[in-house]
Amino acid sequence: MKQVDGDKLLAELGEGVKDIRGKLTPNAPMDRVTWFRAGGLAELMFQPHDVDDLVAFLKILPEHVPLTVVGVGSNLLVRDGGIRGVVLRLSAKGFGDVELAGDNRIRAGAICPDKNIAAMALDNSIGGFAFYYGIPGSIGGALMMNAGANGTETKDRVVEIEAVDRKGNRVTLSNADMHYSYRKSHAPEGLIFTHATFQGHPEDKAAIRAEMDAVRHHRETVQPVREKTGGSTFKNPEGHSAWKLIDEAGCRGLQIGGAQMSPLHCNFMINIGHATGYDLESLGEMVRRNVFEHAGIVLEWEIKRLGEFIPGAEVARFTA
Repeated sequence: MKQVDGDKLLAELGEGVKDIRGKLTPNAPMDRVTWFRAGGLAELMFQPHDVDDLVAFLKILPEHVPLTVVGVGSNLLVRDGGIRGVVLRLSAKGFGDVELAGDNRIRAGAICPDKNIAAMALDNSIGGFAFYYGIPGSIGGALMMNAGANGTETKDRVVEIEAVDRKGNRVTLSNADMHYSYRKSHAPEGLIFTHATFQGHPEDKAAIRAEMDAVRHHRETVQPVREKTGGSTFKNPEGHSAWKLIDEAGCRGLQIGGAQMSPLHCNFMINIGHATGYDLESLGEMVRRNVFEHAGIVLEWEIKRLGEFIPGAEVARFTA
């Protein structure tokens, strides 16, 4: 495998980049981006200044150059060989806004932290958003994976999504266009979410605060919130809790290298030292194998894995 060469890719983009206002970083270390603090280099990272800047960049980006969109890195595992092409990371300044958008409606940028939506709703006595208070990550990721907790999912609140396609065209999607299912969306491929509008309902501020306090207490009590983690590692199979299956298979505290299934919440994988992408993904696949051998159920990853393996250090995906 060739080493990533971000300077060469940047040069390939030509004179058009002179008009780009955002930040272009060749050979960007992804271990500074992901909450796991692990992973290889992004060949070229682009952080657009705003939507117009994103559109301008996409119009000069050759179609053959791979484009990978990441958010705040909360639910992301990057392999040690790095990510080819351009990694798009939306900037907080251009895509982190949150504002009222009408009667019990909130509009937020894709990089806006989920908890900021909950806080805005609390301040304005809008119910239906307390569940976001306990979900790490940003709205863009929540839209893509239909993030949810405590009986509420993103699909229950989102009304409209603003996006840009690979060619730089602006697109507007309805809730129905996303074709949501459990922890999945089925929107057209290649779209980059930039903003979304959500609908809530009037609710007493004290009741909202009490619900948020309960969410926070639960999260701080049973989840390793102060560790280097990617959140829930596996989706809950229908009729089962992933953590219970992992626990019953004897995987609580299981460790490979610097990666461990949290002793506190065993569906959370944590970096206990200097875990590599290889350590983390190997541990996840071992857990999937152990759970299948114990319960006959194949766990599905909730964490998104990106990039290439280092030759000789590939992780084989478990198949039943």
